[in-house]
Amino acid sequence: MEESAHILVGRRKEAVARVRLSAGKGSIIVNGRPYDKYFIRETDRIILKQPLIATNTADKYDINANIRGGGLTGQAGALRHSIARALLAIDPLFKEALRKNGFLTRDPRMKERKKYGQKGARKRFQWTKR
Repeated sequence: MEESAHILVGRRKEAVARVRLSAGKGSIIVNGRPYDKYFIRETDRIILKQPLIATNTADKYDINANIRGGGLTGQAGALRHSIARALLAIDPLFKEALRKNGFLTRDPRMKERKKYGQKGARKRFQWTKR
């Protein structure tokens, strides 16, 4: 597979991230903006760079990402997942480092649905005796 053809999807909560990984100098563009302008919180920026740091490829690839749905932290998690999958597609030798840190595992936690006859997913309406 040629290097510019690595487009992979990552998910977390309701967020879906599509990443195009290509050889470059390490620029990260998210929805047409630099990642540090898109992700306001420092925590989210750290989360999305984790797979690049684990594989020592932070300045070897340019990342162009499109993210839809969810909040900013969920989007950062989805982006981390898709970057890890793209790195694995480029070089299978990264698998051990990515797997050990848990970057290839999709976080299965989702919002629980609201049930009928209740105020929310778990919360009930107040019970009155009389």
